[in-house]
Amino acid sequence: MSPIRISSLLIALAAAVTPFASQAQTTPARAAATAVSGHQLQVHDAWIRATVTGQQATGAFMQLQPSQAMTLVGARSPLTPVVEVHEMAVIDGVMKMRHLPELPLPAGQATALKPGGYHIMLMDLKAPVQAGSVIPLTLELRDAQGKAVERTLQVPVHALTRSAGPQQKMPMMHH
Repeated sequence: MSPIRISSLLIALAAAVTPFASQAQTTPARAAATAVSGHQLQVHDAWIRATVTGQQATGAFMQLQPSQAMTLVGARSPLTPVVEVHEMAVIDGVMKMRHLPELPLPAGQATALKPGGYHIMLMDLKAPVQAGSVIPLTLELRDAQGKAVERTLQVPVHALTRSAGPQQKMPMMHH
């Protein structure tokens, strides 16, 4: 076989195996840390909020804990072309949400992505996201040396009523 033919076969084999490898590493039963380019990143309690017909955005929530300092710089999903890291905060009595170009993840500390705080927004949805389904979500990270790393998760979708904390009455929300 020629070197070009072998190379083509290896590329095809890698493409076929990659989805299964990432799926195996992110099953819910596997709560232990997973290597991300030589680093350990623990992801706990990941979930996406279900939507209703006509709703064009939803959030993804989880706990992220790296063994070494990392920075969350983005995310992506085949569900939609627009996925961003956001922060929600009350400023002068008004709930405001803003896009974050990056979110530092301190070594050994859990960073909560939860309703009313840091979260991942999936926007421009074309169809409802139904409870009980599982959505692929790839976290885009950068290690302390600036090297890009990724972590693909299979995230379960939970009903609209799920909350990560006590309900609060918010006067207004601006995006």
